[in-house]
Amino acid sequence: MESAIALNVLVDNIVEMNEHFGNVAAGDGAAPLLVLVGTILVIFSVAVFGGLTLGAVGSLFTSN
Repeated sequence: MESAIALNVLVDNIVEMNEHFGNVAAGDGAAPLLVLVGTILVIFSVAVFGGLTLGAVGSLFTSN
């Protein structure tokens, strides 16, 4: 049952993190713009490196 406790803590932390990010994104000044730009940078980076990884895995199973 210790894994269930750890999972509950993890889910609670994710919910709390979403509340904090929501408060920042709804804030004044440049905070919403900074959150948006940060999100775009993270999504772009994940997409590029995910594509590179899929290409590398695909080249393992193809013949030259």
